Amino acid sequence: MKEEIRKILELFNLEDADVSRVSSHEGGRNIIYICEQNGEKYVLRISDTGDREEESYLAETEFVHYLAQNGASVADVHPSVKGNFVEKTEFKGREAYVSLFDYAKGMLISDNGYEYREGAPLSEYFYNTGKTLGKIHELAKAYHPEHKRMDYSDKYNMPYINTLIPDEYAELKKAISKRLDTFSNFTGNEENYGLVHFDFSDGNYHIDMNSGDITVFDFDNCMYCWYMFDLANLWTHGIGWIAYNEDREARRKFMEEYFDTVLEGYRSETALSDDELSKLPLYIDMVLVENIVDEFECCLRAGEELDYEDIEDAAEALINNIPYAGFC
Repeated sequence: MKEEIRKILELFNLEDADVSRVSSHEGGRNIIYICEQNGEKYVLRISDTGDREEESYLAETEFVHYLAQNGASVADVHPSVKGNFVEKTEFKGREAYVSLFDYAKGMLISDNGYEYREGAPLSEYFYNTGKTLGKIHELAKAYHPEHKRMDYSDKYNMPYINTLIPDEYAELKKAISKRLDTFSNFTGNEENYGLVHFDFSDGNYHIDMNSGDITVFDFDNCMYCWYMFDLANLWTHGIGWIAYNEDREARRKFMEEYFDTVLEGYRSETALSDDELSKLPLYIDMVLVENIVDEFECCLRAGEELDYEDIEDAAEALINNIPYAGFC
């Protein structure tokens, strides 16, 4: 084991743990190690991108711990031997921030070939995703942080996007600007706006294939936004279950039933106004904007040119004013 990793493990009293590094996924920001010690499994996260302040990591981990301590099904964060959720250190010659989380019980549904647990209907899974998210949002509505995460408009604004997206995408930038103008007129209050996961999808929670329980992790992108964003993100990920069915009516019917089930679970934990729900197509556009910005940021970090095919569907939906992510 390299000396710098050993020193980091000592910060969390894990120097005797079995440690394995997780291969980075495309667009990943962090270095992840799985640590096993005394029958317990943890996720050690090292963040060394240099584009966030300590305040941001403190705000994230405090929110995660608040959620876990108040009954949300999330992978809790553990303090270091010094009692800190975030430790500032050096990794490979760069400043880094380190945190230790529980390993979420269960598995990714993708690792199970997108097969849900045997003997249970997919509707149970859809309901549980909504219910789990609803609990997180209900607790967020009562949350009063010590440290502050960024607000949606701090990042999603045209001065930043103009520096990120080249002028050759002028038509796309015009479409994004139009959406941001619309979003700026949304009213935010404690019932519809707060700290959200901002990447609530099947890549960021595990499913217990015995019980169906969901445990959420990776709040690395959490920010202040409309709660409907997380729901719209769930809507866009639901498309994958039916996207390749050639029967248009069958696709429409599936998505209605899918999202009704998600909402049933969600509303079992927290309130959602019909007025907010009526804006779903606009919030789906908000998700598309996020997806496009993320692709450009990933390319920038990697020093690569964007492949337009990676954003084509989202971009065309925005440019041509096609609702529901172009899905029909």
